[in-house]
Amino acid sequence: MLHQGEILQEAIKNSGISITRIVEELGITRPTIYRKFKDDTLDANFVKKIGQIIGHNFSSDFTTAEQSSLPFVTLTPRLSVTPRVTPLQAPDSDPVKQLLALQTKYIALLEAYNELLLKVYGPK
Repeated sequence: MLHQGEILQEAIKNSGISITRIVEELGITRPTIYRKFKDDTLDANFVKKIGQIIGHNFSSDFTTAEQSSLPFVTLTPRLSVTPRVTPLQAPDSDPVKQLLALQTKYIALLEAYNELLLKVYGPK
């Protein structure tokens, strides 16, 4: 099974977008991104930025066990907690879609909780 760095590398390769463009947009060096490809776990914000650049949603690429190891606490403190409102949706009879919707809500709740902790206690 591929680890997160390999999944990221494969998605970039399949996107057709050059590594040069990605590192320029991220403000990092080529050796840095190649080191990231070797990492078993990656920072969620880093993965999200790459996804935005290449137009790929990584939420379905990582298994639940891998997602639970992603650090959701950002290193820079925020001044306020961003309220997260999810629109009401009609109930879906597909259990897989229901589970994914619950997982998305749970992750959003964890992110809001971590932002609150950063606001109250500050960074490590």
